[in-house]
Amino acid sequence: MSSPLSAASIRDLVRADQVHKDLYLSPELFVLEQREFFGNTWQYAGHVSQIPNALDYITVDIAGQSLLILRDNEGAVRALHNRCAHKGVRLYTAESGQLGARFLRCPYHAWSYRLDGALASYPLRAGYEGTGMCESANGQGLAPVSGLKVYRGFIFVRVNLEGPSFEDYFGEAVAALDQMVDRSPSGELVIEGGVLRNTIHCNWKFYLENINDTVHPVSTHESAVRAAQSQWTETDPNAPKPLAIEQILPFGQPYAFFEGMGGRVLPHGHSISGTRASVHSGYGELGDYVKALAAAHGEERAKAILEHSPQNVVLYPSLAVKGSPQTIRVIRPVAVDRTVIEAWNFRTVGGPDLLFDRALNYSRLVFSPMSIVAHDDVHLFEQQQQGLRSGPNDWVSLHRDFNAAELDTLPMDTNGSSELLIRNQYRAWAAHMTRRIA
Repeated sequence: MSSPLSAASIRDLVRADQVHKDLYLSPELFVLEQREFFGNTWQYAGHVSQIPNALDYITVDIAGQSLLILRDNEGAVRALHNRCAHKGVRLYTAESGQLGARFLRCPYHAWSYRLDGALASYPLRAGYEGTGMCESANGQGLAPVSGLKVYRGFIFVRVNLEGPSFEDYFGEAVAALDQMVDRSPSGELVIEGGVLRNTIHCNWKFYLENINDTVHPVSTHESAVRAAQSQWTETDPNAPKPLAIEQILPFGQPYAFFEGMGGRVLPHGHSISGTRASVHSGYGELGDYVKALAAAHGEERAKAILEHSPQNVVLYPSLAVKGSPQTIRVIRPVAVDRTVIEAWNFRTVGGPDLLFDRALNYSRLVFSPMSIVAHDDVHLFEQQQQGLRSGPNDWVSLHRDFNAAELDTLPMDTNGSSELLIRNQYRAWAAHMTRRIA
């Protein structure tokens, strides 16, 4: 991009039914995107089961900034900028751990902080007397993250001071988290099985678009479906299937199935793919678990939980939720052409082991970079990143099922193959990118 980035020039990159290729290619735009878009919106940071005990911590990079998420002595979750107030060194570099003491200590010059970030001690105090250090930003300690919300065990942060409240930002989209948590008779989830982490060499938007793209499985994953079909010759449709077969075969549905799944768009870019059905709708029965769920939540709620299995729910822009199986994907942009994708699995406390087995198997089968499914997707994302640099056409098509009425209608229901779910993301992107820019 050659001209200065104003609010008007940014909004011009998003048309009603197209987006400009600079959204995927411009390093200048990506830097601004980290500061403004990701800083102004709520991002998924982690889950409380990752810090079950006092003094447990995790580190995470969000909006281009290093954050420290910890549990203090009273059991409260805190989010601090992982940057010593003295020289800017990151205090903790491990992905997770135990603090081992009731304070935070910089490894460089031993400046120490209380768990709320307040400056506790530093060497050679006499050398700072009369210098104004205590009154400066350096003397104020570790900066807390501007926005922090723990919702049913899911930890979200908003880095910038300005921006919508958690409740206003997510609205009805948090029902996807309720649906996932309520699959536990005790209302508790625990992350288990580690994380599948994959670095892909493309812009983060390609991956997120694909989550809501139900047209690609017919062609992109044709070989994976054929492989599964060749291994499953059982003619009795009621015969129990191995997990891998149960989870891959539905990808072979025709276009009509995916179109009929239904979709729903919400304010701020959130969406539901598969409001009526999905590739997860036909999983096998779970026996006595159904009774346990009804006893915990009532017959009506239990039925709603078990019968509603969307393909994907996107809590835009960093979190994609699959209530069945119990998995999430987290999108972590690193550079304009590099993105880290994390797949985490949940054990449903009080639920059968089969639920967790499905989550683990699905992640390995579909999200692993070496899987027969993800390999297809990642190859195409990286080819998109390269391909958009070629040719005279600067615009990417999002025309499918466009209707001008959608510009003024949210929430809105649509068919399962509509690109409205993707168009809705970019309208939210433009709005939040320009919140603080003239």
